[in-house]
Amino acid sequence: MGRGPSIEARKNAVDAQRGKIFTKVIREIGVAARAGGGDPAGNPRLRAAIDKGLAVNMSKDVIERAIKKATGELEGVVYEEIRYEGYAPGGVAVIVDCLTDNKVRTVADVRHAFGKFGGNLGTDGSVSFMFKKLGVLSFATGADEEKITEVAIDAGADDVVVYDDGAIDVVTAPDAFEQVKAAMDGAGLKADLAEVTMRADNDIAVTGETAQQVVKLLRWLEDMDDVQNVYSNADLGQDAYA
Repeated sequence: MGRGPSIEARKNAVDAQRGKIFTKVIREIGVAARAGGGDPAGNPRLRAAIDKGLAVNMSKDVIERAIKKATGELEGVVYEEIRYEGYAPGGVAVIVDCLTDNKVRTVADVRHAFGKFGGNLGTDGSVSFMFKKLGVLSFATGADEEKITEVAIDAGADDVVVYDDGAIDVVTAPDAFEQVKAAMDGAGLKADLAEVTMRADNDIAVTGETAQQVVKLLRWLEDMDDVQNVYSNADLGQDAYA
């Protein structure tokens, strides 16, 4: 019988991952507050970032401190938003959204990641035209399809997608996301995941070793401190995670 990592090692790994998530959320809160003000009632992006923080059990003190640093009440680091675009193996399009205090470091790290796994970094606009910005509220299998559809459409959602396994996505325009989410919450329909994201118009199927390389690249990028979000149009088979 094989031996796995010790309890302490597993705990350290979990703590490290939690720390990375906190870092990303704190940066997003800061950029949102600096761009649209420190009052979440009048700043939908900040409100969404705060919701992310609360969802990962971030304390209100930590959230408040991040907002104060962004609005100048406390001294803090200024982060810049940068988007990189490129291709993974198999012609898979990839968008990498970053928040960084050092553009030179970040572009070098992103370029290295693409090269390491057989992809290449492209120019601005080289793949983003393949994606649309959307609000998405995802509900797990077993959710009340009829009620979700009724509330979502009444609240201004663009579409309700029901998958073969019974999972449901409510799709909205970015500007309508907050009002649809509020309506769903008010009706007692809590989404398992609710976010404004980028979705590709068409996916590209990749299999075998190519798919495995794509997964490695996406995971590597997602694990970078300066990277906030990674989007791709990869349609990955089960063997991609072998």
